[in-house]
Amino acid sequence: MNAIISAADLASESAGPRPPVLLDVRWQLGGPNLRPEYEAGHLPGAVFVDLDAELAGPPGTGGRHPLPDPEAFGAVMRRAGVSAHTPVVVYDGGLGWAAARAWWLLRWTGHQDVRVLDGGLAAWAGELSTETPAPAEGDFRPKPGGIGLLDADAAADLARTGLLLDARAAERYRGDVEPIDRVGGHIPGAVSAPTSENAAADGRFRPAAELAGRFAGLGTGEASAVGVYCGSGVSGAHQVLALELAGVEAALYVGSWSEWSCDESRPVATGADPQ
Repeated sequence: MNAIISAADLASESAGPRPPVLLDVRWQLGGPNLRPEYEAGHLPGAVFVDLDAELAGPPGTGGRHPLPDPEAFGAVMRRAGVSAHTPVVVYDGGLGWAAARAWWLLRWTGHQDVRVLDGGLAAWAGELSTETPAPAEGDFRPKPGGIGLLDADAAADLARTGLLLDARAAERYRGDVEPIDRVGGHIPGAVSAPTSENAAADGRFRPAAELAGRFAGLGTGEASAVGVYCGSGVSGAHQVLALELAGVEAALYVGSWSEWSCDESRPVATGADPQ
């Protein structure tokens, strides 16, 4: 199954006999909760999910967006109407990062039928709703381990033995600037691969063949295994999704740079990508 869906196909499926559960995951880094925007207009039937509170655990030494408790995450999904065998489509404001985080979590906890709306809310041409739905309780029960997950030690090892992609902006990778975390730079051995290059200006993913060529140029063809990290496990999920579209299986280091950099004993590399 394709991991993304077009707005036209979503409109068709939503009007069909097996409409997907819709999750609105609009979010902005460091900004206020975007529920007011959801209440002002969302896809009909969509349920709002708060990334900071419901798609992540409390920030701390595990990073700014560590994994949520699986059972708590499952309860959020059930309240939203998610069942084990119902299709799910997630969307955000258009950048795709938050939607990809929800996609990754559902996949990691065992849901097999989840897709991201390509281009997000901006791609939707239909009417919006201001009604808050009350879906029937779903039956989804998380079973962690559905796709690859890395901790700090595994990420460090993969940077040496396989391919570890750093999904942040190149200037953060180099350590030129660091607007959020304790120190700038990157995990030694990681390769710079900014998430922004996965999508066109309208937020839609580039064609699969283009993505495959991009990642092949970064070394996926020669790597024994591929992993991704970012600042706090959000844009990195977008990179894992882009890799899946390109036909490459990749694991996510959820703690990412926000976890790695808070431990002063971990090494930090700076400067240009050795490639």
